[in-house]
Amino acid sequence: MSNWVYDFAEGDKSKKDLLGGKGANLAEMSNLGLPVPPGFTITTEACRAYLQHGTEPDGLAAEVDDHLAKLEKDMGRTLGDADDPLLVSVRSGAAFSMPGMMETVLNIGLNDESVVGLARQSEDERFAMDSYRRLLQMFGGTVLGIHGEHFSDALDGAKDAKGVTDDLDLDVDDLKALVETFKALIREHAEIEFPQDPRRQMDLAVKAVFDSWNTDRAVLYRRQERIPEDLGTAVNIQAMVFGNRGMTSGSGVAFTRDPASGDQGVYGDYLQNAQGEDVVAGIRNTVSLADMAKVDQASHDQLLDIMSTLEQHYRDMCDIEFTVEQGKLWMLQTRVGKRTPEAAFRIAVHMADEGLIDMDEALRRVTGDQLANTMFPRFDAKADKTLLAVGMNASPGAAVGKAVFDWATAVEWAEQGEDVILVRKETTPEDLHGMMVAKGVLTSRGGKTSHAAVVARGMGRTCVCGAEALDVDTRAGEFTVRGGKTIVEGDVISIDGSTGEVFDGAVAVADSFVVRHFEGEEVDEPLVEAVARLMAHADSKRRLAVRTNADTADDAARARRFGAQGIGLCRTEHMFLGERRQLVENLIVAEGDEGQKAALDELLPLQRQDFLEIFEAMDGLPVTIRLIDPPLHEFLPDLTDLSVAMAVADIHGHRKKRQRKLLAAVQRLHESNPMLGLRGVRLGIAIPGLFTMQARAILEAAAERIRDGGQAEPEIMIPLVASVRELDLVKGRIEHIARDVETELGVTIPHKIGTMIELPRAAMTAGEIAGSAEFFSFGTNDLTQMTWGFSRDDVEASFFSTYLEQGVFPVSPFESLDVEGVGALVRKAATDGREANPDLHLGVCGEHGGDPASIHFFHEVGLDYVSCSPFRVPVARLEAGRAALPAG
Repeated sequence: MSNWVYDFAEGDKSKKDLLGGKGANLAEMSNLGLPVPPGFTITTEACRAYLQHGTEPDGLAAEVDDHLAKLEKDMGRTLGDADDPLLVSVRSGAAFSMPGMMETVLNIGLNDESVVGLARQSEDERFAMDSYRRLLQMFGGTVLGIHGEHFSDALDGAKDAKGVTDDLDLDVDDLKALVETFKALIREHAEIEFPQDPRRQMDLAVKAVFDSWNTDRAVLYRRQERIPEDLGTAVNIQAMVFGNRGMTSGSGVAFTRDPASGDQGVYGDYLQNAQGEDVVAGIRNTVSLADMAKVDQASHDQLLDIMSTLEQHYRDMCDIEFTVEQGKLWMLQTRVGKRTPEAAFRIAVHMADEGLIDMDEALRRVTGDQLANTMFPRFDAKADKTLLAVGMNASPGAAVGKAVFDWATAVEWAEQGEDVILVRKETTPEDLHGMMVAKGVLTSRGGKTSHAAVVARGMGRTCVCGAEALDVDTRAGEFTVRGGKTIVEGDVISIDGSTGEVFDGAVAVADSFVVRHFEGEEVDEPLVEAVARLMAHADSKRRLAVRTNADTADDAARARRFGAQGIGLCRTEHMFLGERRQLVENLIVAEGDEGQKAALDELLPLQRQDFLEIFEAMDGLPVTIRLIDPPLHEFLPDLTDLSVAMAVADIHGHRKKRQRKLLAAVQRLHESNPMLGLRGVRLGIAIPGLFTMQARAILEAAAERIRDGGQAEPEIMIPLVASVRELDLVKGRIEHIARDVETELGVTIPHKIGTMIELPRAAMTAGEIAGSAEFFSFGTNDLTQMTWGFSRDDVEASFFSTYLEQGVFPVSPFESLDVEGVGALVRKAATDGREANPDLHLGVCGEHGGDPASIHFFHEVGLDYVSCSPFRVPVARLEAGRAALPAG
C-alpha cells in the first residue's frame, strides 16, 4: 500500500520528486532544527492518482486523519475548535519551482464559532476577524473559482466608505461587515454557503491545489520552462503562524544574495502586521531587511543566522519566506532561488571562490540559455514604452530603427547611415540583403522556424515573427495595427526579439558587455569576468568541437572571435542572390552546352573570390561548404508576377525574347512541392556543370590560399543524398576536378568529400553511404521536416500551438531535437556509419547545433562537432562543456 502522506520529520531535500520542492525543503529545515511550524505533506503520487481517476486515492483520507491527529496533539489544539482553534495553511509544492502558478489557502479552520475562540485566545478580536475575511477571500477565489475582483472591490469599497487607503485602518466592526459581505459574495457567485466544517474546508482546499496543476497559467508556465506535464504537485498542510497579530508581527521574503545582480549580501522585504500574500501583492510598501532590524532586532539577527546556515547547507543562493508572530521567528519556506542570467554566472563563480562548490559544479549551475540572454542587447527596463503588437520571439535582442518595407530601401537607407527595421508579411531569400543591413526584422506571418527567424538567428539579428495584429502593405509602405495606429515608412519602431513585443517609437537600448568581450574589447565588468572564467572551464572539459554556420567572410571572422573552430556549414546559394541573380538566370535560360558553360564561366571567378575570403578568415581551420541546395526556381521571378508582366508587355507591344525564355524556364521548373523535387544532389546530377563549377571554385580558392602561405581545409558537402549511388556519381566528378586543379596549379590541396544526412533513407542506409563519404553532417532541419512530414515554413503558424497545448510535443521539434524520433535516426546513422568507416567524421549543422538540450544529445551519441550561427557559438561551447561533466 502506498504512503500518501509524510510528516515533515520523515522527509528531506532528496525527496523533492515525491514531496515536491516545498515539502522536501520544509522537511530539510525541520531536520536542521530550524523553527518550522509543524505539518505534513500529501505526495505528488497522490496528486497524480487523483488527476488520473478524478477522485482521491484509496487510503488518502485515513492517512490525512492520522497525520492531522498527530499535528493537533503536537500543537495542543484541534482544527476548528470553538475555544482555541488550530488553523492550518494548505499550499502547493511541485518538484520544480512554479512560483505563483498554483494555489494556496491560509487560515483554514475558521468559521463563525472558531473565530470567536481565536479572538478570545489571542485577546485580539481585530486580528481574528482579519484572518477570517482572508480565509473567505482566498477560499472563494481559489476553491470556489469566484473572480478575485469581487472580493478586492468589496475591500476597496470598505476602505473608501471609511475614507482610508490602508487595510490596517479598518477596525473590528469594518472587518465584521466585510466578513458578511464576503459570505454574501460566495452565496451569490458559488450558490453555496461558505463551509463551516473545518475538515471540509481543508479537503476542498487540497482538491483545489491538485486541480491547480492543470490551470491555464500552470500549463503555460510548464511549457515555457519545459517542465514535464505528468509530475503533479504535492500539498503541504501546516500549522498557521500569524504575521498579522499586530505590529510585533510581520511577514517577509529574503534572498541570501541579490537575485538580480548576484551581488553578495542579504536582500529582502518585510511587512509588519501582514500575512505572506500581502508582501507579494504589494498592498503596502515593505521595508528592507536592514530596516527590519530597527523594529525587531532579535528576529532580524536570528533570520540572518538562519540565512547563512541555509546557504552553507544548500551551497546555493536561497529564497526564503518567513513570518514573525509576536516576536517569534518562523521559517515557512526555502528553495534554491530563481535568478537573472547575469546573477547566475556571478553567483556560480563567487561560490566557487568561497569554496562552497568546485568549478565543475559552478559550470553545472549556468546554462546556454542564460548565456544567450546575457549576449543580446536589451531594452532599458526603466524606459517608457508604447506597445503596438506582440508576435513570436524568433531571435533575441532589442532593435530600434525606421520601418522599411523592401530590401532595396533597407540597403539604400543603411548605406546612408540610417538604422532600419525591415518589415515584411514574410521574408524570402530575396530579402537577405535587407536583413543583413537591418537592425531587426519584423513579419506579420511565420513562426520560429520561418525563413525570417532562421536567417535572423543565423546572423544574430533581432527578429519578431507572426505579429498577426499587423496588416502589412508593402506596396503602400505601411502597416496598420488592427484597430489602431498606422506606421508608415520612415516611422521609428522598436522590436524585442526576446519577448516578441513591438513598440512605437524609439526605446532606449542597453548594450551587452558580454558580446563586447567576445568581440575582443577590454571590458571591466564583473559579469564579463564570471562568463570568461566559466567559458574557459567549459572549453577545458568539452569533447565536442564547435564550428559555425557562416556564408560570408565577415560572419566567419566574427564566429572565430567567438571561439568557433571552423565552419560546419557554408551555404553557397546565398552567394547567388542580389546582383548575381542575373547570372543564375543566364544559366537557367542558356541554350545548349556552350550557353551553359558561358554562364558558369561568369559565376566561377565570383564564387572563387567568395571562398578565398572565407578561407582567409578561417585560416588553418576546416571549412565545410555545401554545394547549392535549393531548387533553381528560387532564383527566378515569381510565375504570377512574370505572367502579369508579360501580359502588360503584350498590351504595349514590348514583349522581349528574354522574358519569353524566363517564363518558359519558370514553367519548366515549376513543381507542386519543390522542396521534395529537383534540388540538392539531384540538381548536381541533372545539371552536372553547376556542381563542378562550384567544386572548381572551392579548390582553386584553396590552392590560391595555400600558394600565398596560408592554410585551407575545404570539406565539400553534397546535399540531400538518399542513395550511395548519388554520392558516388557526384563525388567522382569532384575528384576529377580536384586532380585537374592540383595539376594545373601545382598545389596539393587537402580536402574531404562528404554528405549531409538529412533524409530518413540516408540515415537508414548510412552504413552503405559511409563507404564513400569522408564525413557526415546531420542536417537536422530537413531531417526533422522529412521525419515528421512537416513543412517548417507552414506548420508552426497553423497548428503547432494546438500540438503544444495538447501535449503532442513539449517544444517545437524544430527548436529542440526530437530525441525519440529524429534522434533515433541520428544515433543509428552515427553508429552504422562509424562501423562501416571508423575514420568517419560526424557533425551537425542544423539549427539544433546551437540548442542547449540538443547539444547534450549530440555529445551522448558521439558526434565530433556541432555547428551553429556565430552568435550561438559561445552557447554551444558552454553546453558542450556541461555535457562532458560527470553527473553531479
